Amino acid sequence: MMVVAGVLAGALWGALVARRREGSALDILQHAAAGGILFGLVGLFATLLLARLV
Repeated sequence: MMVVAGVLAGALWGALVARRREGSALDILQHAAAGGILFGLVGLFATLLLARLV
């Protein structure tokens, strides 16, 4: 669940950053994909750490 939330939050964050920097549509898509991957990985590691500790 944390992974999905991370991907969605990262994609939203990346799109907002690209839009604030006045990027084109492809810039917005690329930033959204990169942010989704980054935050998804953070969510994955957080899930694994939480499962390991519990």
